[in-house]
Amino acid sequence: MPSSDIPGLMPLEKSPVQVYFSDSIQLAQVLEWVSAQIGPADVTISTFSTSEEFIRRLWRLKRQGLIKSCSMFCDLRAARKTIALAPFMQQVFDSVALCQNHSKVVLLSNHTRCVAVVTSQNQTRGDRFECGVITTDTPTVNKLRLGFEALARKSLPLEHLIENK
Repeated sequence: MPSSDIPGLMPLEKSPVQVYFSDSIQLAQVLEWVSAQIGPADVTISTFSTSEEFIRRLWRLKRQGLIKSCSMFCDLRAARKTIALAPFMQQVFDSVALCQNHSKVVLLSNHTRCVAVVTSQNQTRGDRFECGVITTDTPTVNKLRLGFEALARKSLPLEHLIENK
């Protein structure tokens, strides 16, 4: 996907850190843009809340072979919404966990590249200004990966909540 598809962003290999601050750039668009550049990847996502539209975009990327595996961490406060989307989420995600989380981070990694997107946007769509940082900086990506490991230790699998509903 050419860099012109997202105004203001350069191809990943040209800049290890890029930012956007816009009311026209959506996180799902950024994920498609990154995926087109790095190829099939394992994806880990943290969010406060998600939406069917965002999950549908991930489903398409998975069907296209650009997502090999996908895990999501959602906040417990948004559990009602998450449970309502559970049947669809279980088709798209390899795992969904609930925890006390307000972070909005996406890690995409494969055998050759690692990319992190840190954003203000939940996995929903809106017409508000959102900002994000896209980085291929290895120490930064590794530090974020440690954050996901901490989230995993303090999370409940979505299935646990569904069973105890």
